[in-house]
Amino acid sequence: MKLTRLVTLTLAAVVAAAISLNAQQPAPAAADPNAWTIDSSHSAANFGVRHMMVSTVRGNLGPVTGKIWYDGKNISSVKADVSIDVKGLSTGVANRDAHLRTPDFFAAEQYPTITFKSKRVVPGAAGAFKLIGDLTIREVTREVTLDVDALPATVTAQGAQRTATSATTTINRFDYNLKWNSLIEAGGAVVGPDVKIQIDLEVVKK
Repeated sequence: MKLTRLVTLTLAAVVAAAISLNAQQPAPAAADPNAWTIDSSHSAANFGVRHMMVSTVRGNLGPVTGKIWYDGKNISSVKADVSIDVKGLSTGVANRDAHLRTPDFFAAEQYPTITFKSKRVVPGAAGAFKLIGDLTIREVTREVTLDVDALPATVTAQGAQRTATSATTTINRFDYNLKWNSLIEAGGAVVGPDVKIQIDLEVVKK
């Protein structure tokens, strides 16, 4: 009888302790209703740079991941936190891709990620806008301005909302320590200083 009572009291104490512990746990944070996730399989960060002053070499900087914040109505609500895995860089030429990943350019082993974090929005005409933020390459951070297309209407399919847009900017690669160069006989550079970047994003919210 005493043993049964002892077991009962012990179980009651364990249950009470568990209830007390659960009561002390903070409630899980509610999901941000304005947060959208970048759909990497339908997004891309492409670039173009002049070669020998006569042609343009184009390529993909690598897989794009991150978050976008947008309330679906107000352009001023847009924020972005985007990462690009430069180890996945591709121009379609293996030797050139390998060179671009070396310390001559992106030093991809040491600095595998390019990031963009927005700071403010400047509304434009017909729904387009400028997204100003910090672009970091090789741990060098500089403010850049992205020219962003108007956001289309949100589409709902398969239990999720989707929208998309494109953004462009031009940077000087020397500003980010991408300083390798060689001169051609005519005196111009093999690789031009200006790099045009286009980011195409599809984002999803469930």
